[in-house]
Amino acid sequence: MGAAMKVFVIAGEPSGDKLGGALMAGLTQLVPDVAYQGIGGPMMQAQGLDSQFPMEELSLMGIAEILPKYRHLKRRIRETAEAVIAAQPDVLITIDSPDFCLRVARLVKAGSNVRTVHYVAPTVWAWRAGRAAKMAQVIDQVLALFPFEPPFMEAEGMRCDFVGHPVAAEPPITRDELDAFVKRNKIAAGADTLVILPGSRRSEIERLGEIFVQAIADTDISDKQVLIPTLPHLRALVEKTFRPTIMGANGVIVDGAGLSAEEAARERLVAMRFADVALAASGTVSLELAAARTPMVIAYDMNWLSRQIISRMLLTDTVTLVNLVSETRVVPEFVGQACQPAPIARALSQTYRSPEDQLAELDVTMDRLGRGGEAPGLRAARAVLSGLEQRE
Repeated sequence: MGAAMKVFVIAGEPSGDKLGGALMAGLTQLVPDVAYQGIGGPMMQAQGLDSQFPMEELSLMGIAEILPKYRHLKRRIRETAEAVIAAQPDVLITIDSPDFCLRVARLVKAGSNVRTVHYVAPTVWAWRAGRAAKMAQVIDQVLALFPFEPPFMEAEGMRCDFVGHPVAAEPPITRDELDAFVKRNKIAAGADTLVILPGSRRSEIERLGEIFVQAIADTDISDKQVLIPTLPHLRALVEKTFRPTIMGANGVIVDGAGLSAEEAARERLVAMRFADVALAASGTVSLELAAARTPMVIAYDMNWLSRQIISRMLLTDTVTLVNLVSETRVVPEFVGQACQPAPIARALSQTYRSPEDQLAELDVTMDRLGRGGEAPGLRAARAVLSGLEQRE
C-alpha cells in the first residue's frame, strides 16, 4: 500500500455511525497514515471524517418515508458513487443502510475496481435468502456481527469475517451507576422489578401496549415495581398506555430527558440491569438484556398483512437473537399470531420464578459475541486490512 491509505466510508443512521466511528478508530490505531472521506454522523466525524452531506438525509428509509424523497435520494446515490470513483480509495466501506449503501456500491463497481466492504450482514438466515447472492455482485467482503453469519455470505463467494457485536463490548454496569439510577429516578431500591420494553416506534407501542398490559395483569408478578425505558417524545404515549392499569404508584418511566444520546442509552441499560425480569419487543433489545443478565420473555406482532407475508417467508423457528446465538430456545418467544396475553403471562411468571437456565445461556451468548475479547471496531479494522492484503 502507498504512503497514505485512503478509505471512503458511508453510514446512514446513528447505529451505523457508532460502528463506523469504532472501525475508524481501529484503522487509525493500526495504520500510521490514513485519510477518510464519506458520509457519517458525529462519531465518525470525531475520527476525522468531513461528511459529504448530513447523514440524517439517509435515515428516512421506510417505504412510506422514502417515496416523497426518492428523486433526492437517487441523486445522492449517484453523487456519492461519483465521489468514490473520483477519490479512487483503497477501500469503500459501507455500513448497514442497504437501500442506500448497496446502490452506491453497485454504481462504484460498474465504474471502477475499488474494493467494497459491507459492515453488518443482511439477515438472510431469517428471511429473503436471495439478498446474499444479489449483494455478492457488488460486495467483496462482509463484516458480520454474529458468529453464525459467515457461512451464508461465503456460500455466495464473498469473504466474511465475524468481528464481534458492539453490545458485548459495552462496559459492565457498576454499583455506582445503579445507585445513581435509583436516586435520580426515585426508585424503590430493594423492590422486585419488572422492566417493560415495548419498542421504540409509536406503532409498536400502540400495537403491543394492550397485549403487554393484559399479560402483566394476568400474572402473579403484577404487583412488582415496573420500569419502562423509552424516549422523551414517546413518554406521553407510554403514560397513556401503561400508567392507568399496571404502573400505579410504583411505576417509573425512564425517558432519558435532559441526558445526551450516549447517557440516555446507558441509562436504558442500567434500567435493564436493575430489573429481575423483562417483557420486551423483538430486536437487539434481547442482546442488551443478555448483557445486563436480565431474564426475558419476547413478544412481537405486526399488522395483518406484514404478518401474513413474513410468516410465509421466515426461514427460522425463532427471531430472538439470544436463541440464535446460544443455539437454544431458552428465551420464550411469542411472535405474530402467538402474541397473546395468556401464554405471555404464563411464560413471564415461570421465567421470574426459575431464571437459572436462561441466565446460563445469556452468558454463553455474550461470550460468543466476543465479550472479553478485542473490541469489535479493532477486529473490524484488522479484517479490512487483511482483506486488502489478500487482494494484493
